[in-house]
Amino acid sequence: MDNWIGFPSVWWMTLLSRCDEQQSGEGLWGVICGRLWTICFRHRNSLGLGFCTPERMLGICRGRRKFLAASLTILFVPAITWIYLFAGSFEDGKPVSLSPLESQPHSPRYTASSLEVRVREVEEENRALRKQLSLAQARGPAHRRTNHSKTYSMEEGTGDSESLRAGIVAGNSSECGQQPVVEKCETIHVAIVCAGYNASRDVVTLVKSVLFHRRNPLHFHLIADAIAKQILATLFQTWMVPAVRIDFYDADELKSEVSWIPNKHYSGIYGLMKLVLTKTLPSNLERVIVLDTDITFATDIAELWAVFHKFKGQQVLGLVENQSDWYLGNLWKNHRPWPALGRGYNTGVILLLLDKLRKMKWEQMWRLTAERELMSMLSTSLADQDIFNAVIKQNPFLVYQLPCFWNVQLSDHTRSEQCYRDVSDLKVIHWNSPKKLRVKNKHVEFFRNLYLTFLEYDGNLLRRELFGCPSEADVNSENLQKQLSELDEDDLCYEFRRERFTVHRTHLYFLHYEYEPAADNTDVTLVAQLSMDRLQMLEAICKHWEGPISLALYLSDAEAQQFLRYAQGSEVLMSRHNVGYHIVYKEGQFYPVNLLRNVAMKHISTPYMFLSDIDFLPMYGLYEYLRKSVIQLDLANTKKALIVPAFETLRYRLSFPKSKAELLSMLDMGTLFTFRYHVWTKGHAPTNFAKWRTATTPYRVEWEADFEPYVVVRKDCPEYDRRFVGFGWNKVAHIMELDAQEYEFTVLPNAYMIHMPHAPSFDITKFRSNKQYRICLKTLKEEFQQDMSRHYGFAALKYLTAENNS
Repeated sequence: MDNWIGFPSVWWMTLLSRCDEQQSGEGLWGVICGRLWTICFRHRNSLGLGFCTPERMLGICRGRRKFLAASLTILFVPAITWIYLFAGSFEDGKPVSLSPLESQPHSPRYTASSLEVRVREVEEENRALRKQLSLAQARGPAHRRTNHSKTYSMEEGTGDSESLRAGIVAGNSSECGQQPVVEKCETIHVAIVCAGYNASRDVVTLVKSVLFHRRNPLHFHLIADAIAKQILATLFQTWMVPAVRIDFYDADELKSEVSWIPNKHYSGIYGLMKLVLTKTLPSNLERVIVLDTDITFATDIAELWAVFHKFKGQQVLGLVENQSDWYLGNLWKNHRPWPALGRGYNTGVILLLLDKLRKMKWEQMWRLTAERELMSMLSTSLADQDIFNAVIKQNPFLVYQLPCFWNVQLSDHTRSEQCYRDVSDLKVIHWNSPKKLRVKNKHVEFFRNLYLTFLEYDGNLLRRELFGCPSEADVNSENLQKQLSELDEDDLCYEFRRERFTVHRTHLYFLHYEYEPAADNTDVTLVAQLSMDRLQMLEAICKHWEGPISLALYLSDAEAQQFLRYAQGSEVLMSRHNVGYHIVYKEGQFYPVNLLRNVAMKHISTPYMFLSDIDFLPMYGLYEYLRKSVIQLDLANTKKALIVPAFETLRYRLSFPKSKAELLSMLDMGTLFTFRYHVWTKGHAPTNFAKWRTATTPYRVEWEADFEPYVVVRKDCPEYDRRFVGFGWNKVAHIMELDAQEYEFTVLPNAYMIHMPHAPSFDITKFRSNKQYRICLKTLKEEFQQDMSRHYGFAALKYLTAENNS
């Protein structure tokens, strides 16, 4: 047996790989391979065979069947040795030679005494081997990861396509189910490049699919422009998902790194930013999963994270083969793609070993490749993907080819159907066609339904804790829990009080928004809030008000998608880019009317705002009239609230008055009325409609109890009080605070708005039918008045007096 030790390590590697392929625990090969592994492990230092580790003998990377085969080999090595030593022949009556040299003479038979000695030696070897194996298992996953990080020979396995295709056919079961590669609370790092309004929506769906399946803490690294950062920072701050951390990196600062590369792809300059992740992400971050925004996960992302442990040698990029014929250059006549290895690789899903890439000077590598290829190609067609493929073409050892179920590419004319045979095979779906959900695929209906499931899934349900993985301390969460703990759950108004502290998930600028500030700094934004049952008012308001609008919509996730489809199908709404739609997602049993108003107020881009309601139509030309009034009444330097008189009609179809004279005529005819004159006169009585009929100049009015006009104010006015939800006192309390802060109420003589009829809201129905609702509203009102007295002192006593006299 000593003659085996003299053979080179390449021979050992080849023969042991043969053992792996032949299922080493079975038949003749089982006997041979068991003996080979024993000698290899025993003499690994003298042979220089670093790959003969205890883990390798256990078949850690060869699946459950080979794990069993290796274990059986270890347990029955004594028996196998006896069989090997005593058997004169196994199949053809000749001794089996383990030497690769056919001409080598067979070893002489042992004598009985020497055989007994040799058997004892082998048993001693086996005992030592079992002891080392038990120690290796006790060291656990952390030690196994250290072993896997060592450099391996390229002959040992590169993730070649043939072996991967075999894995796909065999199914997608975990290769090491009994030996978890990702620890329970290990943080998984995910990088996403995101820019603009539409991409921000796509990111939310991607994140939902990841959160739905995940069992590990997540750290998202978002390379975002200013728009996406504002949207996503607010979204994640209000989402408050445990064990999720978000970091932002300014995409605009990275433009200079890639702006020199001409790119024809619709992703624009942001489609090139994955190239600079080694430079952008923290230097202590060793590995990261990089995802496109049009990705949907159908499995736990930890399974993909575990693939990092299969990287060997100089493999630093994990990629799935491109499933279209793009890089084959045969799509059309004179089609000339960038150079690629075979079909090339798709960069919608990338595993990056950042630490090794930095050591390899990745930055210099891709830049030199891009400069060389651009001399003939002139521009990229598929953004960063072209450059990644050109680098891999020159350095194929860099890539570990992932099974294609990790990036099932749903663009036209792809081979994606070869990536799965059953629903359970699906891991990651990639909508990488510009057509997105309208792509041609035999199973597109199934994929579309899976995508829509996450699109409309209630994101509040994803706020679940990870058992056994404590979240990092969050100041906002701790303060919220403290405030809620101070509430008395036995209080009959507990639900009202609790709503004040509820954090509603908020998605700002749900649709594309553009606004150019007015040169004279007099611009006014119309501010309103609505729910799904008032959606039909949007087009009419846009026709009446040409200025910027800020709307807060209270919707569920499914309703938000209905709104999106409604807006995209409306020529009126799609022609307006100065309307900011801010989605506040439903949670709790009350309509948070004042929270919605605050959200809409907070995100205006103009110095002034018109605080309206969605069921009012402003008069034609009101926008320009208010801008002139702002200058005339010096609103910039004075604390004024400009009142727009409110009227109403009971007719669903109204010939809207085009002037004040026409409105007065309709008042006289009974077609119009002053707002709520028949049910709540006090709400608008101080406007003094009798004086307004003949007024030609603005006039001042005094605050009175229950006054709730619609006003134009500066953007720095106080917010609405969140304790008032649903119906009752939500505007009254705000006007009271304006008065407490010494705002002057001024009625505009040539302005008006008209309330359009609609079915009663759910909240007003509860107010009218539920006695406890009215009792709690009265309690909250008294507490608000007491808070006003404490905050504003003696001047606020008039509000208590006015309430007692009313």
